[in-house]
Amino acid sequence: MKNWNKSKVTEGDTKPLIKNTHRRAKPDITFFLLRLVVLAVTAALLAAFGLWPARPVTASGLPPGVGFAIFFFAVILVFSVRKADEWKRAVVVRFGKFRKVRGPGLFFLFPLVDRIAQTVDIRIRVSDFSTQETLTGDSVTVNVDAICFWLVWDPQKAVLEVEDYVEAVVLSSKTALRNAVSSHDLSTFLERGDIIEKQIQGDVDKKTTEWGITVLHIEITDIQIPEALQDSLSRVAQAEREKTARTLLAEAEIDIARKLEEAAEIYSHNAPAMKLKILSILNEGLKAGNSMMLVPNSIAEELKTKDIFGLEALNEIRNDTSK
Repeated sequence: MKNWNKSKVTEGDTKPLIKNTHRRAKPDITFFLLRLVVLAVTAALLAAFGLWPARPVTASGLPPGVGFAIFFFAVILVFSVRKADEWKRAVVVRFGKFRKVRGPGLFFLFPLVDRIAQTVDIRIRVSDFSTQETLTGDSVTVNVDAICFWLVWDPQKAVLEVEDYVEAVVLSSKTALRNAVSSHDLSTFLERGDIIEKQIQGDVDKKTTEWGITVLHIEITDIQIPEALQDSLSRVAQAEREKTARTLLAEAEIDIARKLEEAAEIYSHNAPAMKLKILSILNEGLKAGNSMMLVPNSIAEELKTKDIFGLEALNEIRNDTSK
């Protein structure tokens, strides 16, 4: 089970969620410096031709306000040129009416006529959301946290049809998550979380597609259940593991018993094989360095009769030496 440490967000409090996904862009100092350079060059050219600063009579014979008018026009022209990064699109309106989606790169706005209503980031975004004290299908109170991966594929619809599309995505995801929690049992969340994630993604995507937004993936990050229920589930899991262990042990004993039964069947019909097994066991004991070994009387009598280890011969040699 995934468990991410995150701060709790109360129902209806979407500001922290939006703050994480809608960061304020840093001002483009490079483009601002470029504007200053263009204005400085313009002023230098006007000064070179005697049009700046304004004089009662210019050297070229032009009216005295021409230099100021040219510089003012250059200022308006410079600030009418805008720039959008590769991952941004600018929604332009003219006299309050939608004109066009501009970007990326440089684009021109008619002075005092066009304006940028909003700049939209078309990259994949991540929004986290959660439910608060929601009952599952089997009446268990849980808190579920999840994250949503989504992107804007149509900036025009996202800006013109939704007041705040970021907040709309977060609230829609919370609603879909709450519906999914109430329609499934707790065991489904714990064992088949992928089914819940696909259901939430489908419900949210149905709404956001009309806004020019696509939900790519929903991932459940944390499921919090009451402590009493946690203890109960822990005991159930422990009992299941113990049951599995005992079952495996019993199956192993059955397999061993079957193998021993087959071996006994072979030894009962093959006396030499049985004797070789007995000798193998004695050999293992001797190799272990045991000075004394306990064996059944039948085996000892048979070994004595067969004189397998040459004990009788050794005893005769000792008797002859003593005489």
